[in-house]
Amino acid sequence: MFLSGARFAQLKHGVSSLGKLKKKSQFGGFGLLLDGVLFAISSDGELYLRGNSHAEVLFKARGMEKFIFSKRGIPVTLRYYRVNESLWQDQKQLFEYVNLAYQYTMAEIIDKQKMPLRLKDLPNLGMTLERQLWKVGISKVEELHMLGAKATYLKLQQHRKQTNVSILLALAGAIEGCHVAVLPEKVRDDLLLWHKELDHRSSGYHS
Repeated sequence: MFLSGARFAQLKHGVSSLGKLKKKSQFGGFGLLLDGVLFAISSDGELYLRGNSHAEVLFKARGMEKFIFSKRGIPVTLRYYRVNESLWQDQKQLFEYVNLAYQYTMAEIIDKQKMPLRLKDLPNLGMTLERQLWKVGISKVEELHMLGAKATYLKLQQHRKQTNVSILLALAGAIEGCHVAVLPEKVRDDLLLWHKELDHRSSGYHS
């Protein structure tokens, strides 16, 4: 369920000076974007602002609660904070917070573009998987993105026998930039089917 018409109109009016407001399906609800920058989400009729650095401190001090997303029964806490009733009534404060969420998200995007990430810094990976990727000739984030989850998984499979579907999904999440639990349904289903067929072919070869 999305925001009520009145609240969406209130939000749209308040952010008009920042850019064009759009929505898209996200985390079982809707993501709200300003000129392509995801600064908030709406779920169950509530609005949650993205928390980054200083903004997060202010949101917590205001008593705003974190968004907990349940994916296949697994609770995942995200850095988005609920706009409560008192904040909806305080128009000036609300749009200061909306502006903070937007500005800090922009700053994060710029920082990420400047900073060359290591593989271990991507979601779901860590040092162990990073080392395994190094062994198969994948040492840069760009190389992982270019190869994609399936080709990378096949490289790992050739090098070590103990691969499983969890590693495939972890790689896909790293490429998508999200926790494995919130991997888009379409991507997950495609990978599960591909892995099942791969297992079937492998067992066929060995029989």
